Amino acid sequence: MAPRDRLQQWLEARWYGSEQGACQLLRPLGALFAAVVRVRRWTYGVGLRSVKKLPVPVIVVGNLTVGGTGKTPLTIWLVEFLRHAGLNPGVISRGYGGDRARSEPLRVHADSNPAICGDEPLLIALRTSAPVMVGKDRAQAAAELLLAEACDVLIADDGLQHYRLGRYIEILLVDGERRFGNGRCLPAGPLREPAGREASVDFIVCRGDEAKARPGEYSMTVLGPTARNLLDDRSVPLASFRGTPVRALAGIANPGRFFRDLGRHGLEVEAVSFPDHHVFRPEDLQLSDERPLLMTEKDAVKCRAFASRRCWYVPIQAELDASFGRDLLQRLRNTPHG
Repeated sequence: MAPRDRLQQWLEARWYGSEQGACQLLRPLGALFAAVVRVRRWTYGVGLRSVKKLPVPVIVVGNLTVGGTGKTPLTIWLVEFLRHAGLNPGVISRGYGGDRARSEPLRVHADSNPAICGDEPLLIALRTSAPVMVGKDRAQAAAELLLAEACDVLIADDGLQHYRLGRYIEILLVDGERRFGNGRCLPAGPLREPAGREASVDFIVCRGDEAKARPGEYSMTVLGPTARNLLDDRSVPLASFRGTPVRALAGIANPGRFFRDLGRHGLEVEAVSFPDHHVFRPEDLQLSDERPLLMTEKDAVKCRAFASRRCWYVPIQAELDASFGRDLLQRLRNTPHG
């Protein structure tokens, strides 16, 4: 594991754990980070910096903490839900894990290279067939997408802190297990913005069962009940792996959650973790025996070219409170945009 990834793991253990000594030393830097973020947001709010207004509503999906909380599954759910409601959604994203040297917007297709466009945008394009555009400047990516496609609503994946992009609805995702950690900003804690920002968003979605969601929050569960083979796309119930030791592979921000979810389905798991957005190589899958290998769907899009028959992935399938879709449509239809 690279030194940067070891540092990330060390920090997360303190952000979300009981050992706070190092975090106390970093509190001045966290306070400085919070002040800079507040000033930056204020400059957009009072018009010192320009906000790009678009001719269609923009739904922003994001979180306050670093790492993953389920933005991609929620984005996929939103695309399918809005399409079912008669709309034509498009998706814009930063494209983390892709070529960060690229500055111009890039259209994502089913055969795009995840090393260039990013693994999450490619997964969204594969699962939904919706038009997807990635770019460092989300506002520019959105404008380019609207020139190319007749979208009547846009979803900005991980766009909560990208204030140059005008937004119509903000959806905040919260990890029901870890919440906001110690409640401090980087590097003293996991927050990208100061605590209290959640009070200004339109919807809060809590990843976890209903018991973890707090009043006013909508619960979301993610892991599906099936596994699909990377070579022939066969689908089998996850329960079919019970009684057989399996290896589970994850290169995501919170791999432990994936491993625990498999355990809740009754699987006996040997966990193999990689850094988030890891660029997989054939040797990563060449393990010492022929046990089944289960991986996340996000990792699978990067492993198809060299996967073996024993490689399976677990399709993500977000399920949300029934009231969420109803309330979202009501807000979408009743609030003027632009």
